[in-house]
Amino acid sequence: DVVESQEHYKSRWRSIWIMYLTMFLSSVGFSIVIMSVWPYLQKIDPTADASFLGWIIASYSIGQMVASPLFGLWSNYRPRREPLVISTAISVAANCLYAYVHVPHSHNKYYMLTARALVGFGAGNVAVVRSYIAGATSLTERTSAMANTSACQAVGFILGPVFQTCFTLIGEEGVTWKFLCLQLNMYTAPVLFGAFLGVINIILIFAIFREHRVDDMGRQYKNINSDGEGSDVLDQNTEGSIDHIAVVALNVLFFVILFVFAVFETIATPLTMDMYSWTRKEAVFYNGIILSMIGIESVIVFMVVKTLSKKTGERAILHAGLLIVLVGFFILLPWGKKLPNIQWQEIKNNSIPRTAPSEMLAPFWSLPELQLPSNHTAEPVGCPVTQSWCLNTPMIYLAQYISSDVLIGLGYPVCNVMSYTLYSKVLGPKPQGVYMGWLTASGSGARILGPVFVSQIYTHLGPRWAFSLICGVVVVSLLLLEIAYKRLIAFSVRYGRMQE
Repeated sequence: DVVESQEHYKSRWRSIWIMYLTMFLSSVGFSIVIMSVWPYLQKIDPTADASFLGWIIASYSIGQMVASPLFGLWSNYRPRREPLVISTAISVAANCLYAYVHVPHSHNKYYMLTARALVGFGAGNVAVVRSYIAGATSLTERTSAMANTSACQAVGFILGPVFQTCFTLIGEEGVTWKFLCLQLNMYTAPVLFGAFLGVINIILIFAIFREHRVDDMGRQYKNINSDGEGSDVLDQNTEGSIDHIAVVALNVLFFVILFVFAVFETIATPLTMDMYSWTRKEAVFYNGIILSMIGIESVIVFMVVKTLSKKTGERAILHAGLLIVLVGFFILLPWGKKLPNIQWQEIKNNSIPRTAPSEMLAPFWSLPELQLPSNHTAEPVGCPVTQSWCLNTPMIYLAQYISSDVLIGLGYPVCNVMSYTLYSKVLGPKPQGVYMGWLTASGSGARILGPVFVSQIYTHLGPRWAFSLICGVVVVSLLLLEIAYKRLIAFSVRYGRMQE
């Protein structure tokens, strides 16, 4: 056994902290605009509908799904600094592109789609981050390090909406710099700030990050992808095959976890605008506050599960997390009798549909917006009558929405960190870049299908169908966890080198 020197220990953990920062910035790049994508899309391209919003959100994950295995493979054979710097530079450039999507005279929605896809491609470095942390920590350090990684990711999701909420003070018009063809407003300022953070990240990767690798017992390995900074200790205890059934099961479970959360964050703005007659600015502001509170809750959960997992084990906590998510979406189903306010202004011929309930005619005619001239600029609010379910589906009360937010904010971080931890332990001491790339890709696939699924189902069938189907998906994932439960053990435990 090789005793780790104090200098090596400090260098190893400084590098891990740089990976925490990279994970934080990756999540900020996604969440800093998530609440404003829909109103910004409506502003720059009126031809875009709610269905296209799903593709905008999903484009980030399409880029990440394509990039993750590629960056993971790259990191297995080359110094990790290379994919980390290149991926971050791509994200910086893509954020700058997003700030200029208002400039073209047509097809603006497609420029936004491209910008978000490139931001997602840069976020493929998550696979590099996770594989590095898995390889640079012992088995006893792994759960804590993975929890810290997920906590940094959650803090990114917290501060992203907070930054967005602060930038709403600039307003929709903001300041225009004609010599740069740039409008600095509540939609563009956040991404430019994200680009600035990315530049700082690149500098820190060059200045501080070093390659390190240890086995499950904490002994140093020789780095196959080192740039001369690693130890000279040879690889040991890598014999044995990976349990691919456990790997596939965890990929499926991770897909479900990311799928349901993608549904949740995608639908937040349209749902609240439909149910509570919030304006675009109100929806961005209030949902930013709500998601920030959920993020704070998630960080607390990450800190708690590090201790709790030592007593109960990761598998039991993962099971509990899925159950909590199930309850959260079950509560979100429409249960009452009160219908949401209808956005009658959506009707182009200004006529009342014959299917409208007679008892709704009075509030319809009393809406002050109808007294305005046809060319007025007041923003219509409420549930669009073009969504036929608005006429017969009960509204989701604000108390339901908040309660669901709290439960999903509790269950999701538990599932996220436990699935990553179990996955890295099942893989063992072998290089994990490609495997982590596939896990990240499965999560990205979920982020692709989740927004598209919910935008289509929600738009055409309403929240009752959308959330009922999500409950069914979570139930199936619980059954899968029961089937694979006994196989989800660490590589070293499976081959008798360590006790569970």
